[in-house]
Amino acid sequence: MTQQGDFPEVHFPDAAAMSEAFGHIAEHGGHILAEAVNNAASHASAAPADPLHIADVAMAAARTVMANPFRLASAQTDLWFDCAKLWRNAARRAMGATPLPVILPDQGDRRFSNPDWTEVLALDSVKQMYLLWSRFLTQVIGDADNLEPHMAHKVQFHTRQMIDAAAPTNNPLTNPEVLRATLESGGLNLVKGLRHLMEDMDRGHGKISPRMTDFDAFKVGQNIATTPGKVVYQNELMQLVQYTPTTATVSKRPLLIVPPWINKFYILDLREKNSFIKWAVDQGHTVFVISWINPDERHAAKTFENYMLEGPLDALARIEKATGETSVNAIGYCLGGTLLASTLAYLSVKDGGKDKDRIASATFFTTMTDFSDVGEMSVFIDEEQIAGIEASMAEKGYLDGSAMAASFNMLRANDLIWSFVVNNYLLGKDPHAFDLLYWNSDNTRMPAAMHSFYLRNMYLNNLLAKPDALTLAGEKIDLRRIETPSFFLSAREDHIAPWKSTYAATQTFAGPVKFVLSASGHIAGVINPPSANKYCYWTGADLPAEPDGWLAAAQRAEGSWWPEWNRWVGERSDGEVPARQPGAGGLPALEEAPGSYVARRAG
Repeated sequence: MTQQGDFPEVHFPDAAAMSEAFGHIAEHGGHILAEAVNNAASHASAAPADPLHIADVAMAAARTVMANPFRLASAQTDLWFDCAKLWRNAARRAMGATPLPVILPDQGDRRFSNPDWTEVLALDSVKQMYLLWSRFLTQVIGDADNLEPHMAHKVQFHTRQMIDAAAPTNNPLTNPEVLRATLESGGLNLVKGLRHLMEDMDRGHGKISPRMTDFDAFKVGQNIATTPGKVVYQNELMQLVQYTPTTATVSKRPLLIVPPWINKFYILDLREKNSFIKWAVDQGHTVFVISWINPDERHAAKTFENYMLEGPLDALARIEKATGETSVNAIGYCLGGTLLASTLAYLSVKDGGKDKDRIASATFFTTMTDFSDVGEMSVFIDEEQIAGIEASMAEKGYLDGSAMAASFNMLRANDLIWSFVVNNYLLGKDPHAFDLLYWNSDNTRMPAAMHSFYLRNMYLNNLLAKPDALTLAGEKIDLRRIETPSFFLSAREDHIAPWKSTYAATQTFAGPVKFVLSASGHIAGVINPPSANKYCYWTGADLPAEPDGWLAAAQRAEGSWWPEWNRWVGERSDGEVPARQPGAGGLPALEEAPGSYVARRAG
């Protein structure tokens, strides 16, 4: 499809293919619709009708528009002039001129990468009109400077969600790739897309959840999470996995990894080429990993305190039994790092701190300990929304994994929602087989008691950052008492744990701290093997109070930060010993890695 009229050949619908597709839709559509209605009715009493309180956001947006009529009038005038210029340009282009565009997409906006958006006059006009209206709405609604900060942030966030949803790329009548596919297939792409929609609603029990990847392409333990090892211990909340050594000798001090339970641990063990676990084993570490259970109603009363006692603290005792070592080097990722910091603070005060050296060094991957600024996540955190989540959890005993995934996906809606709507439903394509997106779709649930504690005490009230404000297992904890040498790895483009917020720990911990900033985001900034030769990272010896001051003086290094960490932790590994085989020590092997807990899927 080009401006010169190079349209693809129009094909009429294939009757057999259409009949098969509509038959499948008819066969499954009835029970899917019935299930959606039944679910809505059965959960009506527990779940709030407006869990995100969009009505309140809309009222606040209206107030901010009416509060500044001069800004509204100015923005309208600018919009009128820009639209008039756009129409003049369109007329000039129709007569063969090449005027400069009135407005261009932001750099990096991949939605309009198809050349038809520039070369076809009508599509270019639609694109620019959308961008002008987006700018107008952002100016008159998204600024929200007369509102209190939290509501202003919510208005800005949901304004962007509305703008993203209204993009012409999401409309089958204005997306050139969809138009081309429709002409070439005789509309079969849309029929296939409807079939995909039915399948996704069936899988989501009436809710729409676009598939991000081919779920049948991966199986945990077969072609993903395949680093050899054994499960050597388990309790109600976790399995402890010990990995098989690949070196003749290993560091004397074992390495314990505490992953988040919001996601599954095998983000650190996707494939051999990008597995941090495999790489750490190859560097001569005896690697133990906590594999959290995917909880259900039986775990409703499990608290954050239980995760500490039955997670890292229980793992320390079992590792000592397996290896004879009384101390470990530990890694915590995201929420697992928040738990690790809480555990360090607990050990520093429990029984006078006699066990504080059980963790000889601590590494934190994209970890928040100060929740005063949580970035975009703050739009989901206030008393009303948390109360709604608690009401929903009270019915089941847990937060459904899809609810958590939906919140994270909204932070990057164009990449994690609308791109799949276009691919799956408008183009009728099957999603690609992608290990990272398979992991991202492998949802985990949150026990009601734990998640309520976490949301209220960390996100809402920021008690972890306040001295002696939080009590775990009978002890008031204070991060300022942590003397453990610590390595903080943050990611510059992290939208879940903003790096300037994670930097706050450098001003809190009492022990020596090394801070490293990786390029990219929450996942790619961490999972960046040296063999990929991608991105870069920054290091700095001084730790000034302000993160911007640290970055200004930091030194940039190309490639992966993994070797930098390995040199740091190697200084704390206490020499070498002969390699340890899983199950050969004081703990018998129970099953092959990665274990049965991680293989359990929600729903």
